[in-house]
Amino acid sequence: MANIQLDEFHSLLAIVQSIDVGVVVLDRDYQIEVWNTFMENRSGILPAIARRKVFFDVFPEVDPAWFRQKFESVATLGTPSFSTWEQRPYLVRFKNYQPITGLEEFMYQNITMMPLRGLTGITEYICILIYDVTDVAVNRRQLQAANEQLQRLSSTDRLTGLYNRGHWEEMLRVEYARHRRYESRASLVMFDIDHFKRINDTRGHPAGDRVIQSVAECIRENIRDSDLAGRYGGEEFVVLLPDTDKKGALIFAERMRACVEALSVVHDGAEIRFTISLGVADLSLPTTGYAQLIEWADQALYASKAGGRNRVTAHEPG
Repeated sequence: MANIQLDEFHSLLAIVQSIDVGVVVLDRDYQIEVWNTFMENRSGILPAIARRKVFFDVFPEVDPAWFRQKFESVATLGTPSFSTWEQRPYLVRFKNYQPITGLEEFMYQNITMMPLRGLTGITEYICILIYDVTDVAVNRRQLQAANEQLQRLSSTDRLTGLYNRGHWEEMLRVEYARHRRYESRASLVMFDIDHFKRINDTRGHPAGDRVIQSVAECIRENIRDSDLAGRYGGEEFVVLLPDTDKKGALIFAERMRACVEALSVVHDGAEIRFTISLGVADLSLPTTGYAQLIEWADQALYASKAGGRNRVTAHEPG
């Protein structure tokens, strides 16, 4: 009876050979019984050669554990199962030949597995439908990439690539909320470039921009992945150090001071050397809000300025 049913399916298959969907029918031992034109054209394997071969032998890239779980669930429950390209990019790795989306190496696929029952009601075969959704996947990925790019542009400073003030302050607010909830430690380092106006006035604004960029590069060399660095405004920078006490923040600040002092920026054939002044504050003292941490760090920064510049000062109570 099962053979009669499968023969009937072969007859129906002749009607859908021209449809751009892959059709594979497997028996309960994962052997291929039906192999349509879509599969032949994409794999280069003739139906006569594919028939009676074990599916995993033809497509060794298929994850056997995942596939068997899906397959047996369809066979046992007698209900279809679906898998989209977002869950798994493809079932079988076919090259992508579409001219518009030709930049992709492989075909993205949606998969449907359907039970084929014999006259006894027992599922004796599983039909697998493979849909080419490369154009949908590529469009979705391009849209996501564009949105991510817009997000980066809206949260970063164009000149330095560091976080801009709006985004950085929002991250500080989140970190402060974490501190209030879990009593976590955090420190803030604020600094600016000494005599920056003199650099702009004597060397020009392009030179000033290059100086600011070199400081940003120095920041990236010294921060951890968990640290948050931003351009606060003009020549002023901030670095939030989560899970860091004042002692650790002072070590980081001194490392930054020494890094900048060692910099040499060459612009229009002239060497520009400069320093920074830094202020450090932490959350070991009671605060009224995250803005107070900024105020403390700013006060410590100006104490460094008043003390002669090119130095690190920590905020102290009173």
